[in-house]
Amino acid sequence: MRVGHGNRVIFVEVKKFEIGIEDAGERLDCFLSEKVEGYSRTYMQKLIEEGHCKVNEKNAKPRLKLREGDRVEAVIPDPVPLEVEPEKIDLDIIYEDNDIIIINKPQGMVVHPSHGNYSGTVVNALMGHCKSLSDYNSLTGINGVMRPGIVHRIDKDTSGIIVVAKNNEAHLSLSEQLKEHTITRKYTALLEGRLKTDSGTADTLIGRNPKNRKQMAVVSENGKRAVTHYRVLESFENHTLIEAVLETGRTHQIRVHMAYLGHPVVGDTVYGFKKQRFDTKGQLLHARVLGFIHPTKKEYVEFEAPIPEYFEKVLRLLRNGRL
Repeated sequence: MRVGHGNRVIFVEVKKFEIGIEDAGERLDCFLSEKVEGYSRTYMQKLIEEGHCKVNEKNAKPRLKLREGDRVEAVIPDPVPLEVEPEKIDLDIIYEDNDIIIINKPQGMVVHPSHGNYSGTVVNALMGHCKSLSDYNSLTGINGVMRPGIVHRIDKDTSGIIVVAKNNEAHLSLSEQLKEHTITRKYTALLEGRLKTDSGTADTLIGRNPKNRKQMAVVSENGKRAVTHYRVLESFENHTLIEAVLETGRTHQIRVHMAYLGHPVVGDTVYGFKKQRFDTKGQLLHARVLGFIHPTKKEYVEFEAPIPEYFEKVLRLLRNGRL
């Protein structure tokens, strides 16, 4: 929708929601920051205070507690496009051609900029990398200025392989493969405790944790189907090394599923133990293998990233019986 604003025209998006029982009691600002992707609670508070959000056709306060049946309408103006600054950051590029870039992302690196975090990301590094290429000027813009070329992502503290699209055709091809669940995604994870079975499948719904809206959880309703296949690679006295294969790709899927099974990922203080035995700076979860049909070659390609040294160090200690 286009609306006039002084001497300029801005684009806005109108979001409408009817509150169900699962969201009753939620604060208006918290609800909108969860439902409208890419915006912080602070930004939503500002919109509400400026009168851009209504509940039952009336202006409301950010702290308003929603009730079942309430009708919420939010007018979201397009953000002023932000220039993603190219940065000279070394990337571990496993493979690159005219269509794709395969990157081994380190633990601790965010994939794309977001509110309050505009530098030091994979995107900043990609912009710097691609700017220097004589035969290539820009990444695909399908996901917008903040996410050029990004087809999928992995968590900040998860390491491993991601694929970046260098043109729209490649992006659309890879996105369709993700949608159809035909991309091979294999992760290596170290879990707390010993699994009782050598393999299995977690097939549940995953949605927002009703007790903590910043987290995901296995839920009985109002979630999306999530399927993780896993098998034991190695067992230790108090830990298990597994391979997890994603059939779907929900937010924090492996971390949520393993915690649900009673064996959270080592180093995961969000879904696992608050006090960790190892100083890992994050979860020991690594996206090791990524395979898909190449967008232009139309043949299956597969890439692998070795387990990072800090992960291997913990495994050596376990194998030597030192921990």
